Amino acid sequence: MRTFPIFRRITRDAYLRAGHFAADHPYMSVLEDVEHRAEHAEVWVAEAAGKVVAAVALTFAGRPCSEIARDGELEFRMLAVDPAHQGGGVGRAVVREIVKHARQLPGVEAISITSATFMERAHTLYESLGFRRAPERDWCVPAEDVLLWVFRLELAG
Repeated sequence: MRTFPIFRRITRDAYLRAGHFAADHPYMSVLEDVEHRAEHAEVWVAEAAGKVVAAVALTFAGRPCSEIARDGELEFRMLAVDPAHQGGGVGRAVVREIVKHARQLPGVEAISITSATFMERAHTLYESLGFRRAPERDWCVPAEDVLLWVFRLELAG
C-alpha cells in the first residue's frame, strides 16, 4: 500500500508529539508496524485537501490486532491524526465515520476502544461522541505499570 510510510509517520508523530511515549519505547515498534495492521485489520486513512491526515485500524474479536473486542463489537485502535492537523475536527470526523460504518455492519451492537489513562484529549473526544467508560474491562499492559481504560459505545437505538 503506497500510504504505509505516510500512515507510519502520522502514527509515530501523533504519539510522540502528544508525549505518550518516547521514541525508544517498545510500543513505538508496534505503532509503526502498519504492515501487520493492514494484514490483520481494516486500515483506514482520512484525507484533507488530497493529503493523508489521519489513520486508524478497525478489528473484531478474535483477530490478531484485537485487544478487547467481544463478540458483537467493532474495535478501533491506534487512531492518529497528523499533529499539523490536530484540533480541527479530523479525529472527531474519523470516529463519526467509524460509528456510521459500524451501524451498517450486521451483528455489530457496539464499538470499543482502549485508551491509556494519560490520553485525556482522546477521552474527551470519545465521551463527547457518546462513548462511556467500561471500567470493569480496564486492563494493565503486561510487565508495565500502564493502566488502560476501555470505552464503549452502544449502537442500539
